Amino acid sequence: MCDPPFVETRGAAVRTIIYARIDPREMAREVSAARAGSLRLGDRSVHRLGLGTNRLTDTEPARALLRRAVELGVNFIDTADIYQSNASESTLGQTFGNHAPDVMIATKGGMVRSSEGRGADGHPDYLRRAVDASLRRLGTDRIELYQLHRVDPEVPIETSVGALRELQQEGKIRQIGLSNVTVDELERARRVATIVSVQNRYNLLERQQEDVLAYCERHSIVFIPWTPLARGNLAAAGGLAEMAARYGVTPHQLALRWLLRRSPVMLPIPGTQSQAHLEENLAAADIELGEDDFRRLGE
Repeated sequence: MCDPPFVETRGAAVRTIIYARIDPREMAREVSAARAGSLRLGDRSVHRLGLGTNRLTDTEPARALLRRAVELGVNFIDTADIYQSNASESTLGQTFGNHAPDVMIATKGGMVRSSEGRGADGHPDYLRRAVDASLRRLGTDRIELYQLHRVDPEVPIETSVGALRELQQEGKIRQIGLSNVTVDELERARRVATIVSVQNRYNLLERQQEDVLAYCERHSIVFIPWTPLARGNLAAAGGLAEMAARYGVTPHQLALRWLLRRSPVMLPIPGTQSQAHLEENLAAADIELGEDDFRRLGE
């Protein structure tokens, strides 16, 4: 049994807002990402509710959202070179660059678009070009967490991760993660380099990655669930809406709270383009989810 990287913290409130839609008495609630607690991501500590940016484009509202997220204690932001055809990385670079040392910005590379859809390119020369391009767009000298976005079936994962390890040794990457991997691929990668995170699809409705999550728990690897809110399809979760109404919260909030409770290595990164939705997501950390209800949701 490993010592999980979760450290329970209850940070100070950073803002008071009114949830008129959720609480008919309009009771004031305090919102902060720190209230979700913290975990160790490699050699850094981050709050357990991050922000996904796959829909953010380079606009002032998007930059304002990012600034507000950091004000509210979000210190882990996830992106990828393929998101919005590089615009997500550019937005982060325009907003922060090297001026947000307390925020871990993670990006991904190795997924490519073609006329046939999305594919993968894990060749070392491609990954080197991808990392250099991400560095320029992010406006930084070093990427805090670089994740192999997808395993290339034509390239052994050892070769791809070996290229990332070389870039780490050169100082262009601080830490290495993986995305969309199996347990076997994760084990093979760990023989080549230290892997601090895995980002696989996982949410209340889609839990096919339980074996990967269990492996991450055993080895103190952070598990970052992408699509943590099932792309808005949570209505299919039996009893979720009824239970959320009983708690006085939204189904999305309850689904996020279930993820936080599900595993100490879990780091959800819900995405949004709305500051109000951002604050609603962060407020999920304050839900006191009972043990019976937690188990009922997981059935």
